[in-house]
Amino acid sequence: MKMGQPFSGNMKKALAGIRRINLEGLRWRVFDAKGQVLGRLASQIATVVQGKDKPTYTPNLEEGDMCIVLNAKDICVTGRKLTDKFYRWHTGYIGHLKERSLKDQMAKDPTEVIRKAVLRMLPRNKLRDDRDRKLRIFADDEHPFSDRPLEPYVMPPRQVRELRPRTRRAMIRAEKKAEQQQQGTNNTSKRKKNKDVEEVSS
Repeated sequence: MKMGQPFSGNMKKALAGIRRINLEGLRWRVFDAKGQVLGRLASQIATVVQGKDKPTYTPNLEEGDMCIVLNAKDICVTGRKLTDKFYRWHTGYIGHLKERSLKDQMAKDPTEVIRKAVLRMLPRNKLRDDRDRKLRIFADDEHPFSDRPLEPYVMPPRQVRELRPRTRRAMIRAEKKAEQQQQGTNNTSKRKKNKDVEEVSS
C-alpha cells in the first residue's frame, strides 16, 4: 500500500476490537499472501501471533505481535483442495447442515479462509480470542495501519525432504529407461534415412 493512500475498505471491521489490545511493545508484522501456500502461511502466522518466535515466550501469557495479512485473494492451495475442500456448519435446525467449497468461499470472502486456517492451528484456551484480535486480514494490499511501524515478514525457504533410497533408485532407472528409448528412436530414424539414401542412389 502506498503512503497517504486512503483506505477504501470497511474501516469499522478493520479496527474492530483494537482498543482491547495492549499495543505497547508490540511489533506490526506484515505478511504478503500473494502466491503463498495456505497451510504454510497460516503456520507462520500462528507462530507469530502466539509469540513463539520470541525468546520470552510463555504459554500462559499473551505476548504475540500484531499480524497484518495482505492480498488474501491471491492465496494458493496445492492439489485439488480448491474443489475438494469443504467448510461445514450446522444452523441448529433439523437437517440444516450447510457446506461451502473452498472455491466458493474464496469468491465470497477470501479473508475468512486464512482466518479459519490460523485459528484452527491455535490452542483452544482463553487466549485464543485475544490472538484473534491481533490478526488483521485484507483481501487487497490496502490497510489502515500505514502510520504504524510496519515490519515485512520474510517467509523461510521451503525445505525439500530428500528422497528415500528406493525412490531415488526408481527415479534413476526411469530416467535411464527414458534415455534408452530416446536413443533407440534416434537410431531407428537414422537407419531409415540410410535405407532411403541407398535406395535413391541405386
